[in-house]
Amino acid sequence: MDIYYPDNLVEGQHYPVLVFFFGGGWVMGHKSKFKPHAEYFSERGIISVLVDYRVRSRHKTTPFEALEDAKSAIRFLRSNAEKFHVDPDRVIASGGSAGGHLAAATATVDQYNDDRDDMRISPKPNALVLFNPVIDNGPGGYGYERIGEEYLCFSPLHNLRKGAPPTIMFLGTEDHLIPVETAQYYKKVMERIGSRCDLYLYEGQPHGFFNFKYREYYDKTITKAAEFLVSLGYITK
Repeated sequence: MDIYYPDNLVEGQHYPVLVFFFGGGWVMGHKSKFKPHAEYFSERGIISVLVDYRVRSRHKTTPFEALEDAKSAIRFLRSNAEKFHVDPDRVIASGGSAGGHLAAATATVDQYNDDRDDMRISPKPNALVLFNPVIDNGPGGYGYERIGEEYLCFSPLHNLRKGAPPTIMFLGTEDHLIPVETAQYYKKVMERIGSRCDLYLYEGQPHGFFNFKYREYYDKTITKAAEFLVSLGYITK
C-alpha cells in the first residue's frame, strides 16, 4: 500500500479513507495508476490508499485471489485504524475496470476471503466510487470465460442486497467492455433495494476515459466524485 495523508493531519483525529484498486483485467496493472486521484483527495482531507494485489502476469493467480487481497486491504486498514488515523466507519472503495469490480465486490460479495484474515472485521466499505467498473461477470458480462459458474457468487450485479453502500459510477457510452445498459440496470437494482446509485454517462467516451492523461474527463469525473463525497459528509466543499 502507498498511503497519502492530508497535509494538515491532526494527531488523534480520524479521517475518511479512500482505497483505490487499479484496473487490468485481474491480469496486469500497477497501483500507481490512481496516484493523481490519491493526491487530489488527500488534498481534500481524505486519507488515500493505493493498493497492490495479486494479478496473473506477476503472480500466476486468478481473479479470485485478487478479490481476497482487496478484502484483506480493507480489513487491514480497519484493524489498524488508530495507527493510520482512519475512521473505520468512513471507508470508501474505488477502482477502475477490474479494479472497479474489486471495489464493488468488497461491498457485495460474501465469499473469497483470505483464511488468514480476522473474519470479525468487515471488508465492506461505506461508499463506492466506481470508474467504468466490471459489475457483471455473468454469461453476457466481462470475464465469464475465467469465472464460469462462480459468477453467481463473484459478480457484484448478481449479489446486490439490501444495505449496499451508496455508489457513484462513471462510464463512457462507447466503452467496448461495459455496456451502458449494464450500468443502467445496476442502478435500477440498487434503487429497488433502497440504495443510492448515481450514474454519470459521458457521450462518445471509451474505456479508461477517466484516467489522468485524459485531463478533461479526469477533471469532470473527479469533480463529480468529490461532490458525491461532500453529499455524504465525508469532505467539505
